Amino acid sequence: MGPLAGIKIVEFEAIGPGPFCGMMLADMGADVLVIDRPGATDLGLGRERRHDTMMRGRRSVTLDMKSKGGAEAALELIGKADALIEGFRPGVMERLGIGPDAALARNPKLVYGRMTGWGQDGPMAARAGHDINYIALAGPLAGIGRAGDAPVPPLNLVGDFGGGGMLLAFGIAAALVEAQRSGKGQVVDAAMCEGASLLSTMFHGMLASRRWTEERGANFLDSGAPWYDTYETRDGKYVSIGSIEGRFYADLLQRLGIAGEELPAQQDRKGWPTLRTRYAAVFKTKTRDEWSAVFGDSDACFAPVLTWNEAYTHPHNVARKSFVEVGGVKQPAPAPRFSRTPGEVLRKPPERGEGGAAALADWGFAPEGVVRLKSLGLDFNQ
Repeated sequence: MGPLAGIKIVEFEAIGPGPFCGMMLADMGADVLVIDRPGATDLGLGRERRHDTMMRGRRSVTLDMKSKGGAEAALELIGKADALIEGFRPGVMERLGIGPDAALARNPKLVYGRMTGWGQDGPMAARAGHDINYIALAGPLAGIGRAGDAPVPPLNLVGDFGGGGMLLAFGIAAALVEAQRSGKGQVVDAAMCEGASLLSTMFHGMLASRRWTEERGANFLDSGAPWYDTYETRDGKYVSIGSIEGRFYADLLQRLGIAGEELPAQQDRKGWPTLRTRYAAVFKTKTRDEWSAVFGDSDACFAPVLTWNEAYTHPHNVARKSFVEVGGVKQPAPAPRFSRTPGEVLRKPPERGEGGAAALADWGFAPEGVVRLKSLGLDFNQ
C-alpha cells in the first residue's frame, strides 16, 4: 500500500541510524530484507528482538559475511535489490568483497546507501564515535543547554536519527527516483556529522545576521527567553510554552492571569529574569492537568510535558492514531501520512532468519537458486 511498494532493499544488520532508515523505508511499503549475523544477540544491547522496534516491517536471512561463500551470497541478493543499506566503518564492505564497485558491477541500477558518523573520507573517517561526538563536531551540541551549564546531549535524536537515519532514507528515496530516469545507480554517502549540521542550517543564517549568539541559554529558542521554556507545576510535573509571536504572548499573559500587571516588555532582555520568576511562581499554583484545562482552547503555544507512556493516551494522539501496537509493543505509527498510499507496519521485528524463505520467493529466486544460496551459507526460516 505504501508509496515505496515494490521497492526491494537489502539491509545489513547494524545498530542505531541504519535500522531507523530501514524502518522508515519499510513503513512506506518497501520490501526490506535484513541480512542478520548468525547467532548474534542484538549486537550487545541485550534486547529481545520484539523490543527492537526499529526492526519492524522486515524479513530476515542470516549470513556469515566472512565465510567462504558470504560475499557471493550477498551479491546474489544485491543483484535483485533496488537499494542497499550498510552502516559499517569506511572500507569494511570493500574488504568483505561487497563494496560499491562489486555491487554496482552486479547491479548497475543499485542505490548503495552508506551510513557513517564522519563520512566515507576525511581525516576522522576511520575513527569510532557516537551521536554525542558527531553533534559536538558539527556545532549543535554547543548550543543545547542552559546558561552557565554544560552542553546537554539531546538523547541521540539529532545525530543518529534526524541527522543520520532520516537523512539516509531521504537520500535513498531521492536516488531511487533518479535511477528510474537514468537507469543508473549511485552511492549515497550519509554522514551523521553532516546531517546534524544540516539540521542546524537556520541557526547559521541567524548567526550571520547577528540574531543569534553562541552564548548558550541566551537566545529565544534555547531557554534564554522566559516565554520559550518549561515550568514546573504544583504537582511536580512540567508544562511547555512557546509564545514567540506578540498575539500568542498576549494570550499567555491572559491565561496566566497576569495581563494587567506591570511587567517588563516581552523583548526586553534585561527584564527576562523578572518575567521568568513571575511565570515560575504562577505555574506553581496549579497542577499540570489544571493548566492544560486553562490553556485548552488557547493559541498561547502551550502543551503539557508528557512522558512517553502518557503520550500514548493523550486525546490528540489517540484521535490521530499516532501510536500503534506491534507484537505487543507500543510505538510511534508510520509518518508522514499519505492520502492515497498510506504507510503501514506490515510485520513485527523478525527473529533471525524469520520470513527469509518467503522473501526469497517474492524476490524471484527459483528453487534451484535458493538451494545455491543455502550452499553459499545463507540461512533462513519459513
